[in-house]
Amino acid sequence: MARPRKFVEADVIASAGSQFMATGYGGTTLDDLVKATGLGKQSLYNAFGGKRDLFLRALTAESADAVAAVDEALANAESTPIERIRAQMLKLAIALSSGEVAGSLFITASMEMVQRDSGVADTAHAAYEALQETYRRCLIDAQNSGEVESDADAGALAAFFVAVTRGMEVLGRAGVGRAELTSIALTSLRALPTTEKG
Repeated sequence: MARPRKFVEADVIASAGSQFMATGYGGTTLDDLVKATGLGKQSLYNAFGGKRDLFLRALTAESADAVAAVDEALANAESTPIERIRAQMLKLAIALSSGEVAGSLFITASMEMVQRDSGVADTAHAAYEALQETYRRCLIDAQNSGEVESDADAGALAAFFVAVTRGMEVLGRAGVGRAELTSIALTSLRALPTTEKG
């Protein structure tokens, strides 16, 4: 009879994700993961299949959390769709400049691995599409409420906001300050084809 696992899978994945963010995929050794997770090498292999599989699990988990956070921010029925996007963008600028956001496996994967690992590329692309869909729904709400021009391409605008927020994340990790990140966020909103109501 197999012995029951004595660890919480989500905690191990989160710990591994933090290690990957700190040292990158190429710079993270199996010993680093053993130290970060508290599991032995064999336990890691048995439960997660190895370094790459654990990275994919961490990337998928982080991406799902990121999409859920944006979805929650943009689903606030107490404010208008444009107000929701504005609040989410400004909140991101503040979080990035205050160190509340440590880093992103989405960015790490996109810059380090997607060109040579199709599994990582597929996972990162799925996260991008999910984020884009979240913004698209909010922008369609803005069109339906008369805040954004009805003939605007909601999908293209959604892709624009994903690109801006991921770019802000890279700049935040590079040490760009709150004022500049806030300016980027507000400038992106001015790019929306809003109506007088918006």
